[in-house]
Order: sequence, then C-alpha cells, then structure tokens
Amino acid sequence: MRRLLCILLLVVAGAASAADNLRPFVSGSMAQIQEEYAGKPFVMFLWSLTCTYCPTELEMLGKFKWQHPELNLVLIATDTPEDRPEIVSHLAGYGLSEIESNWVFAEDMPERLRFEIDRRWYGEVPRTYFYDQAHERLVKTGLVGEAFVKKWLTLVSMNTPSTGK
Repeated sequence: MRRLLCILLLVVAGAASAADNLRPFVSGSMAQIQEEYAGKPFVMFLWSLTCTYCPTELEMLGKFKWQHPELNLVLIATDTPEDRPEIVSHLAGYGLSEIESNWVFAEDMPERLRFEIDRRWYGEVPRTYFYDQAHERLVKTGLVGEAFVKKWLTLVSMNTPSTGK
C-alpha cells in the first residue's frame, strides 16, 4: 500500500511539474524569444489574471492552437511570480499549459519589461503581437478574435518558403 501511494505521489508531482513550465520574463527575455523563433512567424499574447477580456482570448487561443498545432504561440502573463499557481491553473483550464513558451513578468519594475517589449505599450491587456517571418510585427490591443488569427496565419503561411521539391 505504501509503495502504491509513493508511486501515485511521484506521478502526480511529475504531471504538475510538466504543466508548470512558466519561465521568468526578465530583461533580455524578449531578445531570447525573437532568437528562439528566428525566421519563423509567431503570435505573442500578453495577458493578466485581473484582465476582464483575457479569458475570452485565452479560450480562443487554446482552441486555435489545438486546431492549428503549427502556430508558434508565446504567452506572457504580466502578473508576478507569486501568482504562479493561479497562472498555471488558468493556462491549464484553456489547454495552454503545454505551450513551450509560457512566461511571467519576474522583475520588480514591470515598466522596464514593457519598454523592452514595446516602447509604446503602457501595460494595457490583452495585447497581441503578430510577428511574421522577418519579425515585422502587427500590434492589436483588446480582443482580436479567431477570424483575424486565421487570416494572419494564412498570410504568413503563404509567405513561407516551400521545403518540398
């Protein structure tokens, strides 16, 4: 019985740590993200636990990512590392906990992090950045919606060089 309990605890702990893949977003993280997706389009979504409209976008992005696994998605919570359990729970609720690029603001001065992301951004969320292959970006504040994301994904897919012969 003890052995079974130990195995069960290990399985649960492993599942919890796999779902909690939040990385600390600190100075230099934006450059790291751009390097990670060099030559690839990606969507970067900034959100917060206190944002009224963010759950709507997170739900849409979770469904969209499931339907379009080729979508490179970066999620950045503008909350604090102390909010980690609630952030992880929210992401799991929308099917987004397995996204490799999940971040949370992790510096004492979030203004510096916002400035690093976008000099014209003052912290309003939801905020979405659509980066094409050349990392030219399109910025949307507020709800974006699935139709816009589909249209953008179609546009960047048409501009992707074919790998087949």
